[in-house]
Amino acid sequence: MTDTSVDITLADGFGHRWAEILMNTFLQGRAEDLGRLDRLTGDGDFGNNIASALRRAQQSIDAEEPQDYRGWLTAVSRGFLGTGGTSGPLFGMFFRDLAHCSDDGEPTLGELSNGLTAAVATVQRYGKAEVGHKTMIDALVPAARTLESLLPGTDPVQALHRTAQAAIEGARSTAGLVAKRGRASYVGEVARGVLDPGAAAAAIVLQAAAAAQSTADPGLDTGWINA
Repeated sequence: MTDTSVDITLADGFGHRWAEILMNTFLQGRAEDLGRLDRLTGDGDFGNNIASALRRAQQSIDAEEPQDYRGWLTAVSRGFLGTGGTSGPLFGMFFRDLAHCSDDGEPTLGELSNGLTAAVATVQRYGKAEVGHKTMIDALVPAARTLESLLPGTDPVQALHRTAQAAIEGARSTAGLVAKRGRASYVGEVARGVLDPGAAAAAIVLQAAAAAQSTADPGLDTGWINA
């Protein structure tokens, strides 16, 4: 039997590192960047909602540290599910599906791909958004398709970095769009030229996943948000 990347279990502590990188990245400035984007086209609360969700997740983790991948991703999910707005519950359900992609320990790359595909489908089912509507879906759909296309045969580190890059490119594409969903859809052409904060946040989530699998410095290059 040929061993493929589908069957490769991700690195020990992958879920733990993913959650920690997410919290460190968003709570050390990126949530503020996303709030600035939201103030240009929406009600300006997106950054605060992201920060509140992850502080809630951190409090849960501090009270009882998770013991496995599912526990870490579930803590993040619950942080978002307890947050207001539209994006909070959507991200909460997104992380809940990712948490359930593995029954025992860290997921294989194939299980993570299946989890990402399921999570994106859930967000679309409840958010009613398609690619081109200027939402988080513009980053998530190309990311899920990219990861699935790289199975089997691609090293997990490379597969997750290419997945994150697809998400970044999808997020950057939203700058040229007029929103058809969410609060930015109320302002018409005013939203053109501004990145969708939900898509940008989704891309950062996948950058964090790539960093969690890598042995390199976990600091994320998010300069593309302001480019």
